[in-house]
Amino acid sequence: MARWIVLLGPSVRPSVLHTEPLFTRPCVHRMWSSFNEWFWQDTLWLPPNSTWADLEDRDGLVYPHPQDTLAALPLAMALVAMRFAFERFVCVPLSRWLGVRDQARRPAKPNAILEKYFLTEGCNPKEPQMAFLAAQCGFTLQQTQRWFRRRRNQDRPCLTKKFCEASWRFVFYLCSFFGGLSVLYHESWLWTPVMCWDNYPDQPLKPGLYYWYILELSFYVSLLITLPLDVKRKDFKEQVAHHIVTITLIVFSYSANLLRIGSLVLLLHDASDYLLEACKIFNYTRWRQVCDALFIIFSLVFFYTRLVLFPTQILYTTYYESIANSGPFFGYYFFNSLLLALQLLHVFWSCLILRMIYSFTKKGQMEKDVRSDVEESDSSDGEVAQEPVQLKNGAAHGPGAAPTDGPRSRGAGRLANGHAPAT
Repeated sequence: MARWIVLLGPSVRPSVLHTEPLFTRPCVHRMWSSFNEWFWQDTLWLPPNSTWADLEDRDGLVYPHPQDTLAALPLAMALVAMRFAFERFVCVPLSRWLGVRDQARRPAKPNAILEKYFLTEGCNPKEPQMAFLAAQCGFTLQQTQRWFRRRRNQDRPCLTKKFCEASWRFVFYLCSFFGGLSVLYHESWLWTPVMCWDNYPDQPLKPGLYYWYILELSFYVSLLITLPLDVKRKDFKEQVAHHIVTITLIVFSYSANLLRIGSLVLLLHDASDYLLEACKIFNYTRWRQVCDALFIIFSLVFFYTRLVLFPTQILYTTYYESIANSGPFFGYYFFNSLLLALQLLHVFWSCLILRMIYSFTKKGQMEKDVRSDVEESDSSDGEVAQEPVQLKNGAAHGPGAAPTDGPRSRGAGRLANGHAPAT
C-alpha cells in the first residue's frame, strides 16, 4: 500500500515547511492518507482473499501497477503531435492525389446582429424569429435565411478534413488490431475466454501486452484531447460517452490485473473499427463500388463482434465464469456495469447501421458516409448549391436573373412577413 500512498500523496519541499500553518499540513496529510487507504483497499479492487501484496513484483515476475497508466499521458500528447504531422504531410497530399476536392462555399457577410444570435440563441431559428431578425437588419426574409445557411456551412468540416481524420484512425486501428492479434494469437484466453480467470489475479504481465494496452489507452486519451478539433457528428454525445467508458475500463482493468479480458474487449472493437474508417475513406474519394463492398463487410463484422461475440463470450464470462471460484466484489459490479454500458452503445450504433443497410438496399449504393445519417452533410439544407430562386411578379427565374439586393427583389421583400418558403 505504501507504493500508491507515495505516488498520490502530497509532496512538500522542506524549504517551504515554515511558511505553512502548523495545524493545516498534518490535517490535510491525514485526510489524504485516509482517502488513499480507503480508495486502494483490497476489497474494492480485488476478489476476496486477494491483496495488493500478491501483485508485487517477485522472482523475476512483473505485475501491472496502477501508476503504470500515467505513462499514457505523455504518449497521448505524442500521438496528437504525430496525428497533426501525419494529416499535414501525408493525408492532405494523398487526398489531392485521390481527387478529394472541397466544395466551394460562400462565406456569410459580417453582421453583428445575426452573428450574436447565431452564437447565443442557435444556428437554425424558426421562421417567425427569422422574420424578426430580417426586420432588425433591414434584410428580406430570403436574405436572412441565406445568411444563416452560409454561416452554418462555415462551421461544417470540409471533405479534406474528414478524409484526414478517417485516414489517421484507419492507420491506428489497423495497426492496433493486427498488433494486438500478434500479441494474443498464442495466448490460451484468446480462444477460450474462461482462461482469463485461471489463477486470477496472480497473472504476470507480459511486455507485449503491456505496450499494446498502454498504446490503446493513450490513443483514447488523445481522442478526448482532440474532441474540440474533430468532426462533430450527430452521435457526438455517444462518442464522448464511449471514449470515457473505454478509458475507465482500460485503467480499471489494468490496475486490477484484468488485462486478459480487457485485451479481448479491445481486440473485438478494433476488428471492425478499421473497416469503418476505410469505408469512409473510399466514400470521400467516390470509389463507390469499393465503398459498398467494404460497407457490407463492415456491417457483418460489426454485428458479429459487437452483438454476438461480445455478449455471448465477453459478458457471459465476466458475469458468470469470473466468480466461479470466488464471490463477487465491488470491482466485479463496477467492471460489468461499464461493459453493459458499452453493450448499450453497441445496440445504438447497430440501429444506425441497420438504417444504413435499409437505405443501401433501397437505393443500391452508399450515398454519403457509412454513417451519413448521423453526420451533418455538406449539402444539408441546400446551402452550398445555387442561389435561391428570385421572384418577379410571381414568376420564378434562375440564378442568373436579378440580384436579390436590387429593385427586382421587391416581390421577395413583400414575402418577409413570415410567409416566404424556406430555402
